[in-house]
Amino acid sequence: MPRLLEVSRQDRTLRLSLNNPPANALSICVLETIQTELDAVRHDEAVRVVVISAEGGGLFSAGHDLKEMTAHRADPDGGRSFFEHTFALCSQVMRSIVELPQPVIAEVDGIATAAGCQLVASCDLAYASDAARFAVNGINLGLFCSTPAVALTRNVPIKRAMEMLLTGKIIDSGTALDIGLINGVAPKGALRGVVNEAVSVIAGKSPMAIRLGKRAVREQASMSLADAYDCASRVIVENMLADDAAEGIRAFLDKRESTRRGG
Repeated sequence: MPRLLEVSRQDRTLRLSLNNPPANALSICVLETIQTELDAVRHDEAVRVVVISAEGGGLFSAGHDLKEMTAHRADPDGGRSFFEHTFALCSQVMRSIVELPQPVIAEVDGIATAAGCQLVASCDLAYASDAARFAVNGINLGLFCSTPAVALTRNVPIKRAMEMLLTGKIIDSGTALDIGLINGVAPKGALRGVVNEAVSVIAGKSPMAIRLGKRAVREQASMSLADAYDCASRVIVENMLADDAAEGIRAFLDKRESTRRGG
């Protein structure tokens, strides 16, 4: 039986690839496996970037496993406990991506719908092929995508997010780029190269600065303007006192390459 999540490491990159065909659904087992890998890499300083991709071509992820969830409607409580567990676990995974010290990049070469689209929106960066499509289409089944809306509305303008949520319509990768859901679009055969280039650039930066910076961006996002600047000021002082910044600034002033770039 194939692994539901293919895990591979190359240089300073951890790649987590959904392998749960045909829909690459986010079943309980898949979500638990993703969470385990995120927990394991959190303190691994050898890994600079995490990439989330998918096997199988046509689908990045169709979201939650509706067959699995429907089967639990026969439970004594009508499925309530299972549904609560499913959405709590999914929310934990999405928060873990956001809170991971390392940047997380989504590589989308297919259709990402509902919680699959939520997964893309939760990543720090996302690149898609020109064959990719995105939707939060639960409304077509009588189910408003409330949890995917959390990540979606933190990435795209509220009216564009609401249009997707209320209509369930599918958008192409060009539209996803226009509204800020993804960072770039590449021809289908060139997507991996685009992602690898982004990984290479990020992995070449100071890992300490990136970890501090990602944390600061996350923490200040929900603060008032004054509190956000207080938070960011504390972080940048901590960063300035670090050896990486001291050497990087000296190298800039001396017009030479930093000896600590990329750690």
